Amino acid sequence: MFTGIVETTAPVLERTPARLTLARPVMFDDLKLGSSIAVNGACLTVVVLNAEDMVFDVVGETWRRTNLGDLLVGNTVNLERAMPAGGRFEGHVVQGHVEGVAKVKEWKQDGEWKQLVLDVPNELLRCITAKGSIALDGVSLTVAAFEGNVVTIALIPHTLEVTTLGSRQVGDRINVETDILAHYILQGSSRR
Repeated sequence: MFTGIVETTAPVLERTPARLTLARPVMFDDLKLGSSIAVNGACLTVVVLNAEDMVFDVVGETWRRTNLGDLLVGNTVNLERAMPAGGRFEGHVVQGHVEGVAKVKEWKQDGEWKQLVLDVPNELLRCITAKGSIALDGVSLTVAAFEGNVVTIALIPHTLEVTTLGSRQVGDRINVETDILAHYILQGSSRR
């Protein structure tokens, strides 16, 4: 389980049809083979590890369903280690199960803040609500506004600086994981 509080970013060192190699952040000194890392919000398992880099096996479904398939050497990704059982919970429940991708529609200035406006696929809309939680590229955020298939997220300068969201351009694809609690509520109500 993750919280959506991105710890750091890292560059892509290599991408093959089956593997993704990232630079290993110095702060990730507790990793071991088998550790779970959210990479742009997708839960991946460390399969090769050394002081300089970390390697993940990536299956075809993950390449296709997420924006990991768009990555090129030199691109930067958001990283979060799995939450320890006794850890502080600061974001929201994020599983690392990316459900699909949204496209950046536009950026709006809102005073000192920026708003990220996304076109979200119809199949993800049922679990999105205004003021509800959403994870974008692994970042725990709150939906500011929601109309049709357009979702607006208000972003503070800190988030724009310490995650990859600040470098996103119109047309870019962003990984989306909707709120798991909404999934359970919808599933429970459909059984009645």
